[in-house]
Amino acid sequence: MIFLTIMNQGEAKQLDDGNGGGDPAAGLTYHPPINFAAVEDRIYRSGFPQPRDFPYLDTLQLRSIIYLCTEPYPTENLEFLNARNIRLFQFGIDGTKDAKISKGTITDALKVLIGNGSRTRMFYYTLSSYRIIGSFADVRNHPVLIHCKRGKHRTGCLVGCLRKLQNWCLSSVLEEYKFYAGEKSRDMDLKFLETYDVSYLRQCLHSIIYQYHGYGSKKRRLLYKDDVQHKSRISSA
Repeated sequence: MIFLTIMNQGEAKQLDDGNGGGDPAAGLTYHPPINFAAVEDRIYRSGFPQPRDFPYLDTLQLRSIIYLCTEPYPTENLEFLNARNIRLFQFGIDGTKDAKISKGTITDALKVLIGNGSRTRMFYYTLSSYRIIGSFADVRNHPVLIHCKRGKHRTGCLVGCLRKLQNWCLSSVLEEYKFYAGEKSRDMDLKFLETYDVSYLRQCLHSIIYQYHGYGSKKRRLLYKDDVQHKSRISSA
């Protein structure tokens, strides 16, 4: 039997196979990427994963990674993704202090997170090539990891816009950004979060419904309309 002890904020995850210590690999502590945390059920954020973090990422059973840097993805990381059929979506954002966050780039990245009925163009990596493809953005990309270099500014802006789409109040959106950015919080990013308009993305949610249920107000789940309709039919039977 496997049990997982998950710690927040990038702390270790301990795995035990329950065999009483017979396996020397049992009880190993796997370390997550820097600034790792759960955003929602099956949505995660972090800094850039290093090879030592790969065993931890394996426990997440990722289907996709959203990469927010402009630099090419390292070959070793690509090999890890390809061996597990994990899709890599790159939305390059300049990480320098004075660079403005692109609203269009953030919007395209959000479509991968929330689902969208139309095609969106995005950068996609393979080991042998680097090309632009059309892909159906879909919640079936989950579980998904969002990351930039340190998991602070670019990742914080994307997560902050997702929070606005979830109807978080602005003060909570900014507080979460500052929590992960720490002393390096950027006024330009805060202004971006204040002014980012989610009305267009709300129109894209015709196929996805945010339904809050179970384990208190912090537990959220993304459901297809078909799922909700099926649930309603069962309830009325």
